[in-house]
Amino acid sequence: MKRVKNKVAVVTGAALGIGRATAIRLAEEGARVAITDVLDIPGAAVVAEIKKAGGDAAFWHLDVSKEAEVKRVMSEVAAKWGKIDVLVNNAGISGVNKPTDQLTEQEWDALMAVNVKGVFFCTKHAIPWLRKAGAGSIINLSSIYGIIGAGDVPAYHASKGAVAEMSKNDAITYAKEKIRVNSVPDLSGPRWSRTSPNLPAARTKPAKRSPPFIRSATSANRTTSPGALFILLPTNRNSSPAPSL
Repeated sequence: MKRVKNKVAVVTGAALGIGRATAIRLAEEGARVAITDVLDIPGAAVVAEIKKAGGDAAFWHLDVSKEAEVKRVMSEVAAKWGKIDVLVNNAGISGVNKPTDQLTEQEWDALMAVNVKGVFFCTKHAIPWLRKAGAGSIINLSSIYGIIGAGDVPAYHASKGAVAEMSKNDAITYAKEKIRVNSVPDLSGPRWSRTSPNLPAARTKPAKRSPPFIRSATSANRTTSPGALFILLPTNRNSSPAPSL
């Protein structure tokens, strides 16, 4: 079933991991997918994989922490395919793993620039295109770390809590325009792909506390949870919309 046939979806941090899996799944369901990331070679490989399977995709280099770059990419995606229907704010970094009292201002700001400002910038510059399309869906990847404390990566915890609350507020704000906003927590804990060329600490090992029953979206296992898929796939405009959480 092509549940998003001819929809245009922008996925940030789409070169690896959950972003990659999401982009491929959207393409399988008929979407035209904008693969965006700072990792050019892996990003191009995702495009090639989608096209080989008969899908439609293109790559844009994008550092989500730079507003001018975000605005330009959104405009270029809309120019290529005529619209934007879906935004998946997946790009994120781990930052450094230090207690709060040992974090520097630079370390805190570097993480917030990607994980929080990146969601803000992409949402801000996607909304006009979703509005023009008459409806749309924004999916923000949050984390179980935005809900509970785990005794590590404090800036990451704070950033994902911010994303979850931003999602709730934007869901209310844009509901009247038929734009749905949801956040999807990764219940396995943080699993990051690099999204800024200036942050060497962005690649880290998965959290050791990941529950064994949670399936992560990786190159070897490109699956998404049923709940995430339900939110990712926009409903037909003639049907009842999925609830914004």
